[in-house]
Amino acid sequence: MNQDLSILHLVLNASFVVQLVMLLLVVVSVSSWAAIFRKLFALKRVKALNEAFEREFWSGTSLNDLFAAAAKNARESGAMERIFASGLREYQKLRERHITDTGTLMDGARRAMRASFQREMDEVEINLSFLASVGSVSPYVGLFGTVWGIMHAFTGLANLQQVTLATVAPGIAEALVATAIGLFAAIPAVVAYNRFARDIDRIAIRLETFIEEFSNILQRNAGAQSASGK
Repeated sequence: MNQDLSILHLVLNASFVVQLVMLLLVVVSVSSWAAIFRKLFALKRVKALNEAFEREFWSGTSLNDLFAAAAKNARESGAMERIFASGLREYQKLRERHITDTGTLMDGARRAMRASFQREMDEVEINLSFLASVGSVSPYVGLFGTVWGIMHAFTGLANLQQVTLATVAPGIAEALVATAIGLFAAIPAVVAYNRFARDIDRIAIRLETFIEEFSNILQRNAGAQSASGK
C-alpha cells in the first residue's frame, strides 16, 4: 500500500488532464525559482552600486569628475549614478544655451532625473508581476487539477458493485497531489514577491531622496553662478 501510494506512483497513474496540470505547475515553479534568484542578485547589485556611488558623491569629489566617470562607465554604473548623470547633463545643456534663470534650470534637471528614475524603477521591477501572478494563480490551477482528478476517480468507481476506502483512496490521493504542487509553486513566489516589493520600495525612497538632495546642490550652484554673473 505504501508503494502504491508513493508520490511518483500517484503522478504516473493520474489522469492525463491532472498530469498536464502537474507538468504546468512544475514548469511554473522552476521558472519562478529562476526569477527569484535573478531578482535576488539583481537587487543586491543595484543596492551595492548605489551605496558605492553615494559614498563617492558625498566624499567631496567634484561634480564634473563624477559626471566624467559616469559617462565613461555608463554600462557598469548603477541607478543612482545614471540619475545623477542625466540631471547634470540636462543642467549643463541649459547652461550652454545661456539660460540663467534658476527656476528653468532646476525644472529641466528635475524632469531629466525623474524620467531617468522612472526608467530605472521599470528595470528594477522586471519579473515582479510574474511572481505575483504565480503566487495568486498557482493554487487555483492546482485546485482545478484536484477537482478534475476527483471527478475522474468517482467516474471510474461508478461501475463497481462494492466501494471501499482502498478503492477510493488512490484516485483522491492522485488528485490532491496537484493541489500540493500548486501550493509548492505559490508559497515561495508570494514570500519572494513581498520581500522584493519591500526592497524595491526602499530603493525608490533612497533614489528620490538623492534626487532632492542633488537638486538642492544644483540650485545653490545656479544661484551662485547667477549672482556672479557667469
